[in-house]
Amino acid sequence: MLFLIPAYLSENSPMEQFAPIIKEYILKTDYFFVENEKTARKVIKFFAPEKKQSDLKLFLLDKYSETSDLQESQTLMKNGQDFGLLSEAGLPCIADPGNLMVKWCHENNIKVIPINGPSSIILALISSGFNGQEFTFNGYLPIDKSEKKSKIQWLENQVQKTGYSQIFMETPYRNNQLLEDLIKFLNPNTKLCIAANINDPQTEFIKTLSMKDWQKNKPELHKIPAVFVLGK
Repeated sequence: MLFLIPAYLSENSPMEQFAPIIKEYILKTDYFFVENEKTARKVIKFFAPEKKQSDLKLFLLDKYSETSDLQESQTLMKNGQDFGLLSEAGLPCIADPGNLMVKWCHENNIKVIPINGPSSIILALISSGFNGQEFTFNGYLPIDKSEKKSKIQWLENQVQKTGYSQIFMETPYRNNQLLEDLIKFLNPNTKLCIAANINDPQTEFIKTLSMKDWQKNKPELHKIPAVFVLGK
């Protein structure tokens, strides 16, 4: 079986927010697909501190991985070994490369077990006040200035034309610059939700304002995990 195990969004998240079954599944296996070994070990220790770190067998599964890179783990699974799949943050396979192994499991008749947990994308959307019936997750915006400008204005046009909420992210150290670009390129009346440090009881910040109001009240977002949502 492949257990899809959620990670916390914040290390300060109270344990009460998570289903006890997460720990149960972590204790069921020593074999895990991980996007980052250091992060994965911290997540496993958070949920199951009694788990021996020396027993863990971690297999790297990141955005550069291909199915052919994972033959050893695939052979183990075909021979009956259970695996867990851990994301860097939140749910596996959303803004995360884990779907590669999930697809392989379906193709090879291996049971996939999803476990309930937080998703920053969904939590940002439901906190925004925008359309939650119809929405699009756009991932990361282009780095190139002209391409980024075009994408931002295209997203705004989609909101106005279709009513779909438009969700996107940025690498945390570029968040402040992204906000400057949004203020610069969007109509002053266009509404934006910024959801930062979601699930952190001390520093969580979620607010929806028009761009003209964001210009007057710019939050400090440098190196802070954040999700941005455009809507109406």
